[in-house]
Amino acid sequence: MNNEKLPKHIAIIMDGNRRWARAKKIPIKIGHKTGADTLEKIAKYANKIGIQYLTAYAFSTENWNRSEEEVTALMLLLQTYIDDFSKRADLENIKINVIGDLSRLSEKVQKSIEKCVNRTIDNTGLILNIAFNYGGRDELVKVTKEIASDVKNGNISPDAITEETIERHLYTAGMPNPDLMIRTSGEIRTSGFLMWQMVYTEFLFMDKLWPDFEEADLDFAIQEYQKRNRKFGAK
Repeated sequence: MNNEKLPKHIAIIMDGNRRWARAKKIPIKIGHKTGADTLEKIAKYANKIGIQYLTAYAFSTENWNRSEEEVTALMLLLQTYIDDFSKRADLENIKINVIGDLSRLSEKVQKSIEKCVNRTIDNTGLILNIAFNYGGRDELVKVTKEIASDVKNGNISPDAITEETIERHLYTAGMPNPDLMIRTSGEIRTSGFLMWQMVYTEFLFMDKLWPDFEEADLDFAIQEYQKRNRKFGAK
């Protein structure tokens, strides 16, 4: 791995927690808990090797359609994870953001998120974005409404709207777009993840289930990324 050509921003679709648990004949919630532990391990390693941004897809807007028991377990896991990991992340100099529509989450979960974000806000290491209740289409609807409101209020004219205008309203405003997207579990799709941001992102799909993902797998993904010639539409 060439440490001088690291991707600045890596996005990960952490897929396979449920299949991992079913294969081991253990409760689904343990699969999600192990997946959360894996995210912490990978975030710490990414910070160690110099990755600047890591955005992880934890819960999509479509995941509300899962069983009530599983959704409840995921919400409890998020709150516990945020409360506990924020302390360790602070020691690691990791800054945590939670992106997505947080208004649907309980007041307790929202308060835990706010406390976590505030605790790590001044950290200067890896920026870890946890995408929770996130959907790419939902994000673009949000952006459209905000810009439409600005136009209605006379803050901007329609002719003045540019790509930069849209990017300022994204959850990832001010951050570089992902250079590399990794999806585990063998699924070959993006599932609405960072639809605007990943126009020129390099994709890598891996068969390994997320709870089994190791630091060496991240090294492999980065090495594969470094082999590619990114042209951004140029010849």
